[in-house]
This record gives sequence, structure tokens and C-alpha cells, in this order.
Amino acid sequence: MQAAASSELLQKGSSSKDVLIRKLATPALSGDTGHCLRVLCDYVGASHHLLARYDLVQEEGLDFVVASDWPFDTVRRLESELALTYSQSTELEKCLSVLQPKYGILPDEAYVPAGISRQYCIVTLNVGRTRLALMLLFPQDYVLSPERLREVGLLAGYAVSLSTSKGQKSDRDFDLTDRELECLFWIAEGKTSDEIATILGISRNTINNYITSVMRKTATKTRSEAIAYAVRNNLV
Repeated sequence: MQAAASSELLQKGSSSKDVLIRKLATPALSGDTGHCLRVLCDYVGASHHLLARYDLVQEEGLDFVVASDWPFDTVRRLESELALTYSQSTELEKCLSVLQPKYGILPDEAYVPAGISRQYCIVTLNVGRTRLALMLLFPQDYVLSPERLREVGLLAGYAVSLSTSKGQKSDRDFDLTDRELECLFWIAEGKTSDEIATILGISRNTINNYITSVMRKTATKTRSEAIAYAVRNNLV
């Protein structure tokens, strides 16, 4: 009898998740990422959402924001902290953090609506070559479920991938030029700047400029990190 009841609960859980996936499909295919995120907020109990291009937070301005209903001033205040956190993470740490909920506290001067906790949750996810961060605010004293947060990360990736497949602006491919990709390939092969310069028939300084550009665009700090990034994203 108990086994039958457990089986019925599992079927109900599976059914509700199937309904949620179907509920995400239509707005995702039309490129309405904001609607998808509101659906996911309802599912996980969040009050506000912010989806960011986590790989772009080192750039100036708020171009890294994909969709958000956070107060604008709060997003602006958090920008520098996101950039600092991302720049201080190694490639291995970035890989291990995928779909693992992490928590932070908004600065005291950041505006938070009444009844909303200053603690935020962040779940990172990958869609193709794009790294995204889903950041959520919750009502005060709300009990969070790590398992459900991971599910929301997966479902957010599903929704964004549907939008991407229809040509929505989600993945810029980092704007690496053919020459930059060539340099990336050769440093992955263990070649020095002098050797790459000889192979490509251009100056050593030009090669170094290309490699510096690659590291800036991919938010990596060393050639080794750039190689790890390239391998993880199937660039070489």
C-alpha cells in the first residue's frame, strides 16, 4: 500500500514537471525569456529574477543582463561585485560551480522591496558556449530547496536553448576572429608566440595582441586558462 502511494506521488511529480516544460516551450520559442523566468520563479518560490551573461560581466555597462525584474539600482550596484567574483574564479572553479546553488548578501545600500530577503541565490549554467547566471530573490524567511534550485537552473538552460535555436540573441560566440581562433589553436598545441609568428608569417607583437584579445573576450587571465576555456567550449 505504501509502495503504491509512493509510486503515485512520483507519477504526479513527473507529470507536474512535464506540464512545466510544456509551459516554458511556447514563450521560449517566441524569444520571451522574461515570461519563462517568471514561470520558473513561481515554481521555485522566488519573487524576482535576473538572468545574466556571466561571461560578460567584466565589460562596462549593463550589457550582460539578458532579462531581469530586479530594481535597476540594485542591478547596477551588484555589477562590480559580479565582475570581481568572476575574475577571481579559476576555470576549474567555474566548471565545478555549474548548477550548484550559491548564496550572497546584497550590499546594505542596495534597494530591496519590502518583505524581500537581502540574501540572493545564484545558479550558473551553460548554454552552448555561453555561461549564464540565474540570480533569484526570495521573500523573507522562505525555505529554499537546493534540489529545486538545480532543476530551475536546468529548465532555464532549456528555455534559453530553445530561444537560441530560433536565432534569438543569446549566444554571441564571443566575437572571436578567425586569426584569434588560429592563435588559440596554436597555443593549445604548445607553441610559443615566436613559433606562432613564424607559422602565420606575422610579427610576434601582433600574435601577442591577438592572444591578449582572446583572453579579454573569454575573461581568462593566462594562456593556460584560455586553453582550458577553448577545450571546454569546443573552440579547438
